Amino acid sequence: MAITEVIIQYITNLIASGGYFFVFLAMFLEGIIFPIPSEVILAFCGFLVAQNIFSFWIAVIISALGSFLCALVYYLIGYFGFKPFILKYGKYVFLKPKDIEKTEIFFQKHGQKAIFISRFVPIVRQLGALPAGGSKMNLAKFSIVTTLGAIIWNAIFIGIGITLKQNWLKLSQFTQYLDYAFLTAIIIFIIFFIAKRKKEKPV
Repeated sequence: MAITEVIIQYITNLIASGGYFFVFLAMFLEGIIFPIPSEVILAFCGFLVAQNIFSFWIAVIISALGSFLCALVYYLIGYFGFKPFILKYGKYVFLKPKDIEKTEIFFQKHGQKAIFISRFVPIVRQLGALPAGGSKMNLAKFSIVTTLGAIIWNAIFIGIGITLKQNWLKLSQFTQYLDYAFLTAIIIFIIFFIAKRKKEKPV
């Protein structure tokens, strides 16, 4: 049995026995301690809604709260450590101080849109909060758009779980391929970024 399947089985067993608290915990731990296939967990919540064990809106709100607190952790890490970290170690990954300035300007102009859209992008869903915190994006605005995005995203996959019912686990294969696709795209972007920076003349 693959490690992902073990995680899914363990988390779903906890949710089935412990209820909403473990939904909140699973969504909070997404991307912090270990990778949790949150879309599959949400689909399982949808299955429980279909069985009249969970309430749809309670499941949506509880899961969104967990997602928000996870993003908030990354925001705070970014707020207090992003800029010093990049200034000290950025040169080792071809990042320059001017990149920090560009990031700050970007989030000042487009921060809310960027954070909202990132909620629908696998892999970077939570990590987008790091530069948001690093650029000192307004916390209230960050919280609103993050929570709104989480509510929509979580509601979609809980709805899918309601539709699939006992076939909810079939979603795992699809989301796995989706994660691989986005991870590949990120790796390609990093390779092109490094290649471009190596060609640039030192300033």
